Amino acid sequence: MPTEHPAHGLLGRHAECRFVDRLLDTVRSGQSQVVVLRGEPGIGKSALLEYTQRGASGCRVARVTGVEYETELAYAGLHQLCAPFLPLKERLPAPQRDALDTAFGLSPHGPSDRFVVALAALALLAEAAEERPLLCVIDDAQWLDRESLLTIAFVARRLYAESVGMVLAVRQSSELRELAGLPELALSGLDYRESRALIDAAWPGRLDERVRDRVIAESRGNPLALLEFPKGLTPAEFAGGYQLPDAAPVATQIERSFRRQVESLPADTRQLMLTAAAEPMGDVTLLWRSAAVLGLARDAAEAAQRDGLIELGTHVRFRHPLVRSAIYRAASASDRLQVHAALAAAIDAGLEPDRATWHRGHATTRLDESVADQLEQSAERARARGGVAAAAAFLERAAELTPDPRRRGRRILAAARARFAAGAFAAATALLALAEGCPMDDLDRALIARLRAQITFVVNRGVDAPGPLLAAAERLAPLDAETARDTYLEALGATLYAGRLHGAVGAYEIAVAARNAFPERDGTRPTDLLLDGLATRFTDGYVAAVRPLRQALDAFAVADDNDVLSWFWLPWLVAGDLWDDLKWHDLAAQAVRLCRETGALTSLPLALGYRAVVHVHAGEFAAASALMEEGNGIAQATGGAAVNYPPMLLAAWRGVDPKELLEAFRVDLEDATARGETRWIGGSGYLNALLHNAVGRHDVALASAREACEYDDLGLYGFALVELVEAAARSGARDEAAAALRQVRERTSAAGTDWALGVQAWSRALLSERRTAEGLYREAIERLEQTRVPLHLGRARLLYGEWLRQESRRTDARHELHAANELFSQFGAEAYGERARRELVAAGGAAHSRSDRALGLLTSQESQIARLARDGLSNSEIGAELYISRHTVDWHLRKVFAKLEITSRKELGTLPLSRLESA
Repeated sequence: MPTEHPAHGLLGRHAECRFVDRLLDTVRSGQSQVVVLRGEPGIGKSALLEYTQRGASGCRVARVTGVEYETELAYAGLHQLCAPFLPLKERLPAPQRDALDTAFGLSPHGPSDRFVVALAALALLAEAAEERPLLCVIDDAQWLDRESLLTIAFVARRLYAESVGMVLAVRQSSELRELAGLPELALSGLDYRESRALIDAAWPGRLDERVRDRVIAESRGNPLALLEFPKGLTPAEFAGGYQLPDAAPVATQIERSFRRQVESLPADTRQLMLTAAAEPMGDVTLLWRSAAVLGLARDAAEAAQRDGLIELGTHVRFRHPLVRSAIYRAASASDRLQVHAALAAAIDAGLEPDRATWHRGHATTRLDESVADQLEQSAERARARGGVAAAAAFLERAAELTPDPRRRGRRILAAARARFAAGAFAAATALLALAEGCPMDDLDRALIARLRAQITFVVNRGVDAPGPLLAAAERLAPLDAETARDTYLEALGATLYAGRLHGAVGAYEIAVAARNAFPERDGTRPTDLLLDGLATRFTDGYVAAVRPLRQALDAFAVADDNDVLSWFWLPWLVAGDLWDDLKWHDLAAQAVRLCRETGALTSLPLALGYRAVVHVHAGEFAAASALMEEGNGIAQATGGAAVNYPPMLLAAWRGVDPKELLEAFRVDLEDATARGETRWIGGSGYLNALLHNAVGRHDVALASAREACEYDDLGLYGFALVELVEAAARSGARDEAAAALRQVRERTSAAGTDWALGVQAWSRALLSERRTAEGLYREAIERLEQTRVPLHLGRARLLYGEWLRQESRRTDARHELHAANELFSQFGAEAYGERARRELVAAGGAAHSRSDRALGLLTSQESQIARLARDGLSNSEIGAELYISRHTVDWHLRKVFAKLEITSRKELGTLPLSRLESA
């Protein structure tokens, strides 16, 4: 059992050391493993990381240490991790190489796609591990910059077969949502016996029993506290003197102990250590250049090195992060200014302008427009690299140094926008409060009101957003027409989520207000056209709005990327409302691409959700599921509202037990209802009707469809009407079915797409006589074969097959029902697949249920990889598509070949698609 000398920081920890040993064995065997070590400061996380490193024989080790003062520098932590392996980046595809170069400031290109950066990091680590197993040791992950933390978490979740181990240490109190779901190992304090043994080993000679017990009690078994507390005791206390216990947290007490040790060092040593603490990259060469600027001799570090507080090897390393924080916090303001100025002078501003500017910005407390302007320029460069959080940090410091109060307020407002774009909503709100205290004109104050309302909408998507957005639009109308029109549009969009709620500001009210504010309707921007179209939709009705809304969609198809990035969520809903599957698909795909390229984490979960919905209707369930998981992880990390509709849609089409559908999403529904996001009522009613129609419970489907159709939800109402037609027709409520059909015909005829007219054809067929019905069913199939929504094609074939069987045309019925069964089985639409299977058997055909074929089929991940390989993509291209490394793709393909009893990619092309579907 490992029982280390106290100098190594380990005593006991037998279970933890066994866990580490197993992790290292796993990595050496060719598999990956990740663990997050959690514990309070000083509990032994760093010591366990040292044990891990010492045991990593045969492995290459990459170590990263997060530093509190570097949390705003984009990709700084990732650079620490990847720097040793950058020579291997030539093996990566060109887009990944370019993304890394841009993120690390090695290339002027930008902005980099944050997800391509993450994939490049994954591929780079996999390449390094191909030469030798790789261990990544990341200490104080809670202090990594946001971009690095998101990227490293992304990599950690996608390590499979790369011979990479990743051990991250994080403070117990840190709620890092980015690491949620990763395997964890919690470190607790030592027990009394081990605590006493550690003190006795560290403090030779007699120690008063009462003093020792007091130290053990106050430290609560924290090893670093046990070692450091006695250093702060007076001689009287060593002899058993009495003193009231310190009520400060353990970490604070340890930091005080380190501070007392540092205070006893020579002045030059303290200044050198402060310089090292202020520049956390660990660059020894830079430290000595800075020391030269300060006039410090080479022997200035000797006293600190002798006491074990700092190591100056290939990198600067403090004994513990609390040593660094103790030094920096204890330093006077003038001392901090002096070392930041020295660092700024020592850094080559031509090679690292932003790092130099960062220190220059912290080297002065006086107002300085020149430095503020440089910081603002650094913010622009950071934003171009995808570092919106870094941009906000530069802007905040620029604002603090800005002499002109009005310009200061505008920079604070710009920083708030950057925080908002990065998903830091609480920080953005705090900045808005500061901005409001600056002298501002009416336009700036209206812009503050707008951003505050935007934050409310993103966080809640409920009843609290439409009113403030409308008020902001009305304030902006006489000051900035374009921004006002955009804000009216945002207000209209917000009502889509809360329009049902009694007392909420409604779409009609906002549409009328927008028309009254701008009666000429002479705007030509895509957003102007969209506002006019939606205002028409909510005042004059669906049919009148089709033409202006189509003009808006056409405008967005060729719009500037910024317009699409800001507004995709609205035209995408419009495209679905107009049954335009082509623009529905293209807008979602473009939105995901742009959100990733710009690092727009605020919008990315919604974009991923929309893209997932498109995948669902295309029958691509595995791809949809992967995007939903990704989006929910990002929403959790940023604190934004979860995008819950896509998972519920997928569950309904997959055919969960109807009793389980609402129960599975009960918490989500309650959360949405509490926030006032009443769009859920229409969405859940539609999905419940869809699923109950699938299983033949048409009476229940009818009740759910009625609830969904009580309000005209944009992008949902048309779908719900179609379910109402079938449910009413099958339940014998023909008058109600006919009334719903009239609305379906009116809307789909106006829309005029193949998707719209195909759905209309099958809906009419349900209520038509024999001769008319067959022609309509055939028309539905022909039209839907031209679309990107094969799920609806399968449904048309199912309905036609059922009608043929009822007409006693069993041979024809078997043909259609077999085609429907194959489609639904291929997609994984269990309920509709089972309905088609039952009908096929009743028509005299033979069919196997999906469960009969499940044995030996592929997992969801294997299915995706097999399909992409079948389409001719290389391992690297598949990895880029699925955000995994090419090594993992190769590992999965070997398993695919074994399960399918084939030996090559060529043989994949000979298999029917149904064999590539996951179990």
